[in-house]
Amino acid sequence: MRDWAEAVAYACSLPEVVMESHWGALCPKLNGKGLFAPGREPGSFCLYVTNAEKEVLLETDPDTFWQTDHYRNYPAILARFGTGAQDRIALYIQRRWWDLAKKPQRIAAGLEERP
Repeated sequence: MRDWAEAVAYACSLPEVVMESHWGALCPKLNGKGLFAPGREPGSFCLYVTNAEKEVLLETDPDTFWQTDHYRNYPAILARFGTGAQDRIALYIQRRWWDLAKKPQRIAAGLEERP
């Protein structure tokens, strides 16, 4: 993702995603929970992932995925804008959507299996 607007546009292309307030800022949500949020650090946003995914991302692509002490013990990671990892970031946004979706939403979207 090149910037916040592109990340939001991608997320909003997923079924039933809406923009709602999250800690005082608008972010894409599904069923009342955020897919990701603005980062506290310039040039990055906070992507919600499992702790296992977080470890893999930090290890395999530290130029894109990183963390500060604020996120260290939380299932979230910072993703830098403008790296070559657009497809990978999109995959983790899809996974977060899948994790938050109810079974009927997954079936309607043709996503019965986690991406």
